[in-house]
Amino acid sequence: MPGPAEDSGERTYVSMKRARVSRFAGWRIALAVLVGTLLAATAGAQPAEPDLADQQFEAAMAEEPAPPAEAAPEEPEDEGMNLLHMASPQVGGIFLYPIYGFSFLVVLFGIERAIALRRRRVIPPKLVRGIDALLEDQAGFDPRKAWRLCQKYPSAAASVLTAALLKTGRPMAELERTVTAASEREANRLYGNIRPLNLSATVAPLLGLVGTVQGMILAFYETAHLPDGANKAQALASGVYIALITTFAGLCVAIPAVCLAHYYEGKIQRLFGRLDDVVGRLLPALERYEGKARVNRTPAVPHVAETPVTEGEAPHRTAAASE
Repeated sequence: MPGPAEDSGERTYVSMKRARVSRFAGWRIALAVLVGTLLAATAGAQPAEPDLADQQFEAAMAEEPAPPAEAAPEEPEDEGMNLLHMASPQVGGIFLYPIYGFSFLVVLFGIERAIALRRRRVIPPKLVRGIDALLEDQAGFDPRKAWRLCQKYPSAAASVLTAALLKTGRPMAELERTVTAASEREANRLYGNIRPLNLSATVAPLLGLVGTVQGMILAFYETAHLPDGANKAQALASGVYIALITTFAGLCVAIPAVCLAHYYEGKIQRLFGRLDDVVGRLLPALERYEGKARVNRTPAVPHVAETPVTEGEAPHRTAAASE
């Protein structure tokens, strides 16, 4: 039989084991309570969402559909300035009609002068080369051949040279006056179709200014008679910019016209400068025949002092000149 000491030790061991088991049981119970609490909270929160959604759906279905809101009136979009529309006489005024007429003249005479003032039309290169060849001829310059060459290449240069050749045998001072008069006559003829360009450059902006003044008068008049409360500043600005269309159109016509006129005038001056060089080489050759030749279409005959010299006849050397 165990003694009293062994019984007390066994009881102590058993009590310690029970205390340990009770502690583990307490932790298990606490953990189970915590897990159960969490599961209960989760299970109670999940059904709340469908209930809230159902309530919102039912409330939405119970509400009557609201009538569609009236669309706000759309403001007109600003399409910008339409130059073609503004350039119409119905918008810019009746003074655009004559301005357009001058623009047609500028285009027409600009193209015509570009064709007429080509160098081969005024001073044909073949005519210049032929005159130079006659001047360098070892047999001497023959006015009859030069006259026929001028008839072959009609031009402004040929007209001036022909006028000089028809005065062969006359005093040198008279010959120079004839050449000067012929050059001025041909220059005036070439300048003739430049005058419409100068006219357009002068009158077109004046017409535009008149149209602008008229448009501003109408704009101020209409602004002064607007009813109270109207936007007078906007109405005035609209009238002024429409009135300025004619000035803009007039300047658009005048500026190209001035440029073309100055260009063609300078070109004529350059061409006649070259023509003066050709005439300057011809006059010394004609000076040799001063007092020794006369103008006549008949074959060469002895010189007759009383025979008048007439223009329009081919010059030729007389018997005195051939000696």
